[in-house]
Amino acid sequence: MKSILISMLYYLNGKATIITILCLVGSFNMKVFELIQDIFQPFMDGEKRPLNVMEVSNLWFFLLGTETTMRNEEIGYNLAQDPELKQILKDIRETVHIPIRDELKEFLMKEGIPFPQTTPEKPAGDFKDIPEGAKLNDEELANLMSYNLAMGVNYAAKGLTESIRADVGLIFSKIILKKTTAGLTVKQYLDRHKWLRIPPYYKA
Repeated sequence: MKSILISMLYYLNGKATIITILCLVGSFNMKVFELIQDIFQPFMDGEKRPLNVMEVSNLWFFLLGTETTMRNEEIGYNLAQDPELKQILKDIRETVHIPIRDELKEFLMKEGIPFPQTTPEKPAGDFKDIPEGAKLNDEELANLMSYNLAMGVNYAAKGLTESIRADVGLIFSKIILKKTTAGLTVKQYLDRHKWLRIPPYYKA
């Protein structure tokens, strides 16, 4: 089985410490979440230093991006024609982005950081009569979802590498795992429908 090594720098008792996570590709998600929690736990004991400006910025913007992504998913759910795609959009919203949003809001509230301004949730409905020129089709919706998940992983990795406090690093580590897993589901869906965007193959 393939594995991925993720190394991070943290400060423990005033000393810089490198910790490494070994993630087994294909392992059961809950076991990986428990592994990550166990690895970070010793670094979260004791008095916490204040959040620095980069940590606050990354958390705040990720919450804003999550809320915006959820509005896109709600619109996509209303527009999608394929029942399987509608279910994927619903599942990712409920099992990935709502938990991410709730954890970020709870953390920011405890730290006394105001939330970004957001827009209301979109009501579910049947909008099949919208003209083709004013909506995305299923192929476009699925590829947009795949792109958003990939960008979320990239930004979460930025938040992870720029964090000093271990609890911030833990949040972004869990986000990376959740979005990576969801991205694999979407890629499988795209591949089955021959909608997956693949760069030209390299030939030496």
